[in-house]
Amino acid sequence: MNSSLHYPRLVQKRIAEALADTPVVLVAGPRQAGKTTLVRQMAEPEMRYLTLDDELTLLSAREDPAGMIRSLDCAVIDEIQRAPQLLLAIKKSVDEDRRPGRFLLTGSANLMALPTLADSLAGRMETLTLLPLSQSELHGNTANWIDAAFNGFLLKVDTPVVGEEMVDAVLRGGYPEAVARASARRRIVWARQYLDALIRRDVQDIASIDKLDQLPRFLRALAEVSGQMCNYTQLGGQVGLDGKTASRYTGIFEQMYLLRRVEVWSRNRLNRVVKTPKLHFIDSGLLAAMTDLSTTEVRQDRSRFGNVLETFVYGELLKHANTAEGGYRLLYYRDTDKFEVDVVIENAAGQLVGVEVKSSATVKERDLRGLRKLSSIAGDRFKLGVLLYDGNETMPLGDGLWAAPLSSLWGR
Repeated sequence: MNSSLHYPRLVQKRIAEALADTPVVLVAGPRQAGKTTLVRQMAEPEMRYLTLDDELTLLSAREDPAGMIRSLDCAVIDEIQRAPQLLLAIKKSVDEDRRPGRFLLTGSANLMALPTLADSLAGRMETLTLLPLSQSELHGNTANWIDAAFNGFLLKVDTPVVGEEMVDAVLRGGYPEAVARASARRRIVWARQYLDALIRRDVQDIASIDKLDQLPRFLRALAEVSGQMCNYTQLGGQVGLDGKTASRYTGIFEQMYLLRRVEVWSRNRLNRVVKTPKLHFIDSGLLAAMTDLSTTEVRQDRSRFGNVLETFVYGELLKHANTAEGGYRLLYYRDTDKFEVDVVIENAAGQLVGVEVKSSATVKERDLRGLRKLSSIAGDRFKLGVLLYDGNETMPLGDGLWAAPLSSLWGR
């Protein structure tokens, strides 16, 4: 049984809305985030279920996509990225019969990165993202942190998660399979096998790569710089790749929902911000397993924990952005004077909420430097600045700045 069954998924409401008025709905996200479990729960009884992980079904989809789709009135098709040619046959079918909710698809690669497909299904397909479990889902809370922040308030925490309990949550991450395992050692075994399977099997579906043996080493090199600005030439050099290839491989991992490149926020194109994107892994548990970060190490020395914690917060905010009422972009801020803000959330109107992440329980004046600078540059666009720290209290710090517990991210 898939362990994600136990947790309500917050994107479910969005999927139901899409199925009610759109012919094709694609639920995309990393492998083993719980997509199959969710779509099978949501599918109407008369929908046929096909998975392209089945060799015969895959062969049929690749050899005769039109024939396969012609035989279906409405269906759930799992892992559509394994036979993207099906999408053109689906387009033809829905052009003849535009009833909503005919095809519910899942994909473990971002198909919209393939321009021909994005164009062919424009107006006929809605894509929703399902990432690994959020802390809100694990704790059974439904409030959206980002919507709340743009409305000027922070979520309340009944019992803050702090100290070792917080470290455990960060190192565990959100993959249902990892969450279900009892010990850190078992979770690490799962994470290594998961990454191994992705690289051996799934990369081939979205890219032709001659030197697969370089991918695991390159992914580990990327893991070491999660939460930092990324120099592809330098990173590639560590594993014998040129900058261009390193950038392309990073794009492949991004398409597979392992990581994201985060752009810099700037008020205009000419000011003194750094232009380099920052790199973030999406799941802190996977990141911890790749960088061999253990609870024991964090207890003795927190120096490597900061980056993994920032990745954890970024991942949580990304999940909130996917299920929020509003539309938001996650960016970061850094200028040539070394002022920085870990995450800058921008809404459709260009208003901002700044989030700074701190792994300790004490807050000092200098921790607010970046948020104060962002506030002064953004002016009236700046709605709120929040310093998330490993403590219990939510406190105002003047000028729209607040300190709040990290666990307020999944408050109510």
